[in-house]
Amino acid sequence: MTESQNPPEFPAGKALVVIGIVAVAFNLRPAAVSVGPVLQEIIRDLHMSPTTAGLLTSMPVIAFSVFGALAPSSARALGGHRVTLAALVAVVLGLLLRAWTASTPLFLLFSLLALAGMATANVLLPSLVKRHFPDDVGRMTAVYTTSMAIGLTTASVTTVPVASQFAEQGWRMGLGVWALVAIVALLPWVALARGDTRSAGPTQRIGLRDVARTRLGWLMAAFFGFQSLQAYAVFGWFAQVYRDAGFSADVAGLLLGLITAIAIPFSFWVPSYAARSETQRTLLLVLMACYPVGYLGLIFAPVEGAVLWAVIVGVGTSVFPLALTLIGLRARTSEGTAALSGFTQAVGYGIATVGPFGVGALYDLTGGWTVPLVVLTALTGVQLLTGLACIRPAYIEDQLPS
Repeated sequence: MTESQNPPEFPAGKALVVIGIVAVAFNLRPAAVSVGPVLQEIIRDLHMSPTTAGLLTSMPVIAFSVFGALAPSSARALGGHRVTLAALVAVVLGLLLRAWTASTPLFLLFSLLALAGMATANVLLPSLVKRHFPDDVGRMTAVYTTSMAIGLTTASVTTVPVASQFAEQGWRMGLGVWALVAIVALLPWVALARGDTRSAGPTQRIGLRDVARTRLGWLMAAFFGFQSLQAYAVFGWFAQVYRDAGFSADVAGLLLGLITAIAIPFSFWVPSYAARSETQRTLLLVLMACYPVGYLGLIFAPVEGAVLWAVIVGVGTSVFPLALTLIGLRARTSEGTAALSGFTQAVGYGIATVGPFGVGALYDLTGGWTVPLVVLTALTGVQLLTGLACIRPAYIEDQLPS
């Protein structure tokens, strides 16, 4: 039985699936990016050391690597919609509990819970799109990556204003409000999970170990890993970069929000363009050129050109929806997409852990942002080379061991 012949696992209509995908995508970044704008206040109130703060900014990619690897097998055993619902519950609980703890270890633990849920749903989204919209991967990837970008931007821009409205609770309210948003996203998944079933068992079951024995799997993981390294270094530290340049917390949050806001229209356009193009070479080259231009601009004119560099770096972060689109384009079935997504993101985010933690360590060692930004600029070359290899037409199923 081919993938396209598999009957739907639940009686709900396509509209509910779209609503569910959009809702969960919106909530896949606030748990990570809402910390950056209020990081100074968190460090002060919880008495965090610089090393612990570096660990906190690295936790999103650690969670994506560890928990993302478990998502495909969990979905096969329990059903993709049930696992997505459970992931959202973890996001809600983690966001709510971390906002009200006075303990640094518990703050880290509850953050990890929220990020684990985020990681699980993040891995499952490409396979859900492939399963329900096999002939419309580009457009549906555009829809959910746009929703993800909007959620990311909203969290980046509004966390500080929300926190400033509550003198005593401050950053706690700024972080805790995102638990309320995630609760809303639960509603469509409660309905979807009711009709969920375990995997019907396609003729070719693909696991992460199978993908690990393919050239395409490792190339995709490397490309995804280096783009995630760049993105999470930006999300985790650029608010601090702007504050060290002399901007207030509000303005630093707005500049970080500008980076993420620029990605919104590109998140909608890039997947559709990539899916209908014979080659993504020009698109990749243009997007990748933005990172070094923006980074070098921040080194030489961090205040005068702050807005311009934020726009350029924001365009560069649109490599992320391109990477997600390639996951769907490099597999023939939802089973293959789930395995490729799980392997790509597990290994890729493992690579990416070096980014935010390494940037923080370099900042501590050098006392400034020049060296971290130069290192990030150099790493864009590796990302470009792996990206050029990934855009060559291929399917993961064709490279699996027989």
